[in-house]
Amino acid sequence: MANSPFSLSGQVILLTGGAGLYGRGLSAQLAETGATLVLASRNVEALRVVAAEETAKGHTVHARELDQGDEASVLRLRDSILADFGRIDGLVNNAVSRPMKSTQGPLADWEASMRTNATGLFSITRTFGEAMASRGSGKIVNIGSIQGMVGPDFSLYEGTAMGAVADYFFHKGGMLNLTRYFAALYGPRGVRVNCVSPGGYYTGQNPLFVERYCKATYLRRMADDHDLGGPVIFLLSEAARYITGANLPVDGGYTAH
Repeated sequence: MANSPFSLSGQVILLTGGAGLYGRGLSAQLAETGATLVLASRNVEALRVVAAEETAKGHTVHARELDQGDEASVLRLRDSILADFGRIDGLVNNAVSRPMKSTQGPLADWEASMRTNATGLFSITRTFGEAMASRGSGKIVNIGSIQGMVGPDFSLYEGTAMGAVADYFFHKGGMLNLTRYFAALYGPRGVRVNCVSPGGYYTGQNPLFVERYCKATYLRRMADDHDLGGPVIFLLSEAARYITGANLPVDGGYTAH
């Protein structure tokens, strides 16, 4: 597999948010590629558990602390990775903060969301993008959402305690064009920047929502931990060497209507 264009063997890959909704599945699948995987988030204890589980399988996984909303924390993470591994080959921007629980919530919740999900995204992408561009090689994959591609369908949530919150639509939509911006900026310096936009993940949601959502997809199901890693690994690999500035929906056909 080491000679396969899909292999990440020998590469140093940073995955932010490696223990949450998307992160745990991504951690497992990225670890299997042979890369040196660095997981980073505010909850470093949870990451250490993931790293220990993956290391026990023979994979190379490290846990580091990161507060994406704090530029000093981003810079410390960059410096520690470069000091310990000598390089950074790929960044997967998966970390997300969800302080806003309702569109009618305090404005401070919106501002906190933007600090991590907009300003923080820009900060970490710029910081590690420059580190990769200085070597003339690298890949960045942003984990977006179909909620950055289309407007909300509020009928999915009727009769449940669930809902669609405005900040997520805003920063995931912005992520798409920031992906294109950095692809244009760093492409001449050998760094590819792409986005994948997952659809709904099954986490035991209200059965009413699940039934409606599944009917809205061509594959008639929600996503699980096995669905996102393949597309991310593809975009990090040499198999995608001529792809940049792209967005790949991973949504069972939800946005293809």
